[in-house]
Amino acid sequence: MKFVTFCTEGREAVGALVDDGKSVIDLSVAGIATDMLDLIEHFESRKEKILSRIKQKDSAKPVSAVTISAPIPTPRRNIYCVGKNYHEHAAEFGKSGFDSGSTGGSEIPDYPIIFSKPPSAVIGPGEAIVSANDPYDSVDYEAELAVVIGRSGRVTQSDDPLSFVFGYTILNDVTSRELQKRHKQWLLGKGVDTFAPLGPSIVTADELGDLSALGIRCLVNGELRQSARIGDLIFDVPTLIRTIGKSTTLLPGDIIATGTPVGVGIGFKPPRYLKPGDRVRVEIDAIGILENPVV
Repeated sequence: MKFVTFCTEGREAVGALVDDGKSVIDLSVAGIATDMLDLIEHFESRKEKILSRIKQKDSAKPVSAVTISAPIPTPRRNIYCVGKNYHEHAAEFGKSGFDSGSTGGSEIPDYPIIFSKPPSAVIGPGEAIVSANDPYDSVDYEAELAVVIGRSGRVTQSDDPLSFVFGYTILNDVTSRELQKRHKQWLLGKGVDTFAPLGPSIVTADELGDLSALGIRCLVNGELRQSARIGDLIFDVPTLIRTIGKSTTLLPGDIIATGTPVGVGIGFKPPRYLKPGDRVRVEIDAIGILENPVV
């Protein structure tokens, strides 16, 4: 199933996509879920009601008649993010001169590098990335698979980390490279307002099968900049969930952005940063397309 948050008739609602994503069925008016976090937290106990509602095709609205928002417009806490998690990207960033921990080599980490982005950075599909929020004109893009957690708890050694997953979506880890470099810790460079485009939908884990086979791409103004497979991750999704969940109690609706492939703007000589008027499009097979303008 694919779930979205959308605006219609002056209200925000949560819905299920049907008809190959062309229509949406409102789950809020049926009293099934008040918002996406409510749906995720109670999904298993309400699954039959959701399926029954989906079968009522007469209640579907054209997606073109609503406005799709970020699937979780305001996460309950910071988004967990992973740095340098594709081999070639780790190399390009290590050699860029903007990696405060780099020694000029490939910089493949021994353990996952975890940082975060605050909820205030989140925007939805079609919303504008405000480049003026970076005073140094160093705005970069990073296409990423995002994991959405479905249940609470610590991840013990005997747990299957994937049992904590509700589904997957797309995140563009937009970054001020200069702020990232200056402050060494990445929060300020990554947590800028509008620098976390998210969406368009959350696809439940059972829909995707083998994650490693999925392709991920980023295009800027139609030019392909990034292209890889999720299977190219240095630390795979179960490893990331276990790493974070071993230390921190996971909550339903938590988001883990898994890292970006080679081809970011900082990797070019000279760097190819985003400018007003650009359009950034992130695609992940079987999940969807997230596109945002830059202003």
